[in-house]
Amino acid sequence: MSKFIFVTGGVSSSLGKGLTASSLGRLLKCRGLRVTMCKLDPYINVDPGTMNPGEHGEVFVTHDGGETDLDLGHYERFIDEDLGQNSNTTTGWIYRSVIEKERRGDFLGRTVQVIPHVTDEIKDWVRLLADDDVDVVIVEIGGTVGDIEIVPFIEAIRQFRRDVGRENVCYMHLTLVPYLVTGEQKTKPTQHSVTELRSRGIQPDVIVCRSDKPISENLKRKISNLCDVSMEAVVSAVDAPSIYEIPLVLHDQGLDGFVCRTLGIDEASHPIDLSQWEELVRRVESLSRRVKVGIVGKYVSMPDAYMSVVEALRSAGFHYGTEIELDWIDAEKVPDLLGTDRIRQLDAIVIPGGFGVRGVEGMVAAAGYARDHAIPCLGLCLGLQVMVISVARDWANLPRANSREFDSLTPDPVIDLMPDQAHVTDKGGTMRLGSYQAALLPGSKVSEAYGTLGVTERHRHRFEFNNKYRTRLEAVGLVCSGTSPDGRLVEFVELADHPFWIGTQAHPEFKSRPDRAHPLFREFVAAALDRAEGREPHLLDLDRVP
Repeated sequence: MSKFIFVTGGVSSSLGKGLTASSLGRLLKCRGLRVTMCKLDPYINVDPGTMNPGEHGEVFVTHDGGETDLDLGHYERFIDEDLGQNSNTTTGWIYRSVIEKERRGDFLGRTVQVIPHVTDEIKDWVRLLADDDVDVVIVEIGGTVGDIEIVPFIEAIRQFRRDVGRENVCYMHLTLVPYLVTGEQKTKPTQHSVTELRSRGIQPDVIVCRSDKPISENLKRKISNLCDVSMEAVVSAVDAPSIYEIPLVLHDQGLDGFVCRTLGIDEASHPIDLSQWEELVRRVESLSRRVKVGIVGKYVSMPDAYMSVVEALRSAGFHYGTEIELDWIDAEKVPDLLGTDRIRQLDAIVIPGGFGVRGVEGMVAAAGYARDHAIPCLGLCLGLQVMVISVARDWANLPRANSREFDSLTPDPVIDLMPDQAHVTDKGGTMRLGSYQAALLPGSKVSEAYGTLGVTERHRHRFEFNNKYRTRLEAVGLVCSGTSPDGRLVEFVELADHPFWIGTQAHPEFKSRPDRAHPLFREFVAAALDRAEGREPHLLDLDRVP
């Protein structure tokens, strides 16, 4: 049967449970094991689809249309597997499912309680991930041990080991070992965190200690004695220069080997091959050029809102041995920045997705400026829509062109609500979500980038290019270079005589991998390099940058 690894966290949030779990997943894949991953989130929202990206971070979209936590992006990028909507659930989803069963009479009149009904629902969700094609299921529990909302999940995973057998479950606990100004590393937060976990009936098998400095053997011995784990089960996870170095750090600490032994996986039958990942890290560490990319967005004070965009850019940079220097530009401030050195000195501009009217006029202005000044520009979802608006206003003599999302009274809605969204009232999980096919125009920049005439990308939107304006916009130079297979929906737009001015209604950033850059981002960075070389060649050589 499948083996299960449950990852919990203590002391503080944002310690890196998702990255640690992802890194372990990659190490196990490098041993030839088939791995899948899951995130159990304790908040009451049914999913993060209606949450503010400025507070929660990006909503990651799975191929089958799930709106999920951003950690699933880390999972996919590290283990290189397309996960489904079953790989993320929340307290809200679990309780909704239990209540629906109660309404149907599934519990035959019994009193419905947290134990066993809610905990059984959580366990059933985890079991969905285990099948004949999976050797190891890694489950991250969101939140921090001690939080009141996490209790049902902790109880469920405690019961899970009894249900499937001790030899099939490993508990991994991530905690903090702070370094004080006195020059000491303190284990007391780790001790209290483990005590809290043990009070809920779970004795961790592995303790991963996050710190900014290596943990000494003496401290490991202290944690081992006080937390009742073996010395080799105390792992020092020191801050790494790049997130992609974390798997190598954890392997050097022996994490994957210990987990295999805990789960009864024969290490000799599954020797590790890290050559591909080590090659990636070598490329990351040997970046010799630099380009400056402006991200013109609505949530620039919370970079996690664009996590996958950033990682897709970096992956394209790895492909070319190029460091991506990001300039986070608040879309609302763009009109005042046009023509200034801050915009002129950019090598490229990305306009990412978003919802709501705030900052949209700045995005339209940025798209128009990039268009008129030969600055490479990539528009994603909303980015495509503002590019279309800019062409309609500036070239097609439609000065009040807009999207009905932002101006319901616009006389020229070049972006309009999708017909099948007209009567939708619920906000959560009701957009056009998941993977859809597109047919690309032969000879277009998009088809040349992909190297094919048919692609599949993930979507998350309600509004679309209004086909009533297609002929008029194409007449002034806009190229609709990709559509849905039936020709009804415009999926890509571009300009033929521009170095790179491409918009897509999709979110290609979700399919990028650190060792396999997405074609659109790859060609976008190539265009940025061309501009940088022509503008200020010395900026390409990091050794000569002061």
